[in-house]
Amino acid sequence: MERPTTFDELLDEGQAEPVEGWDFSWFEGRATEERPSWGYASKLVPRVASAGSVLDIQTGGGETLAAVLAQIPRPPGIVQATESWGPNASLARRRLASSGVTVVEVPDAADLPFDADRFELVISRHPTVTVWQEIARVLRPGGVFLSQQVGAGSNRELTDFMMGPQPVSGLRSTTRAVAQAEAAGLDVVDLRHESLRTTFDDVGANGS
Repeated sequence: MERPTTFDELLDEGQAEPVEGWDFSWFEGRATEERPSWGYASKLVPRVASAGSVLDIQTGGGETLAAVLAQIPRPPGIVQATESWGPNASLARRRLASSGVTVVEVPDAADLPFDADRFELVISRHPTVTVWQEIARVLRPGGVFLSQQVGAGSNRELTDFMMGPQPVSGLRSTTRAVAQAEAAGLDVVDLRHESLRTTFDDVGANGS
């Protein structure tokens, strides 16, 4: 099939694509994104394998957690996940059911519906918001929070092209994240930051 070329054709094609989960295969050949050098999923594998209890916050469609669980001999005794968007939560439940994972639908900025000191490991990939006090509360003493987050100014050139020059917000800065984590009583033992290149070959977008 011939690829759409006009803006309206691109827009129609994009609107026809399902948006549940984090399946970006539709972008193959039309957009590329560099990946962080540390390899988030690969870092998760040994930690999840050795933990007795794991919480994945804002799991999306459960893609990353499912990939990690597929690489270890057996899942931890307790594995739970949260997701705020109903279609993603349903997808995650289906994807993770065979691993015994419980997926709870929770608004991103809400308190977590779990007891204090419940999890040895809390993970989160690209959360929309990080509620540090809640993460500290549900972590067991000595527990670990491992997260890969979207940094300040991500895709800045695309944003400026679409909307005109925009100020870079400090809401996602590493300095702010460290300050909030420490204010919640957590010790920051490792922090890494990289600016990565994203290239778009064609774009059809609509805004409200």
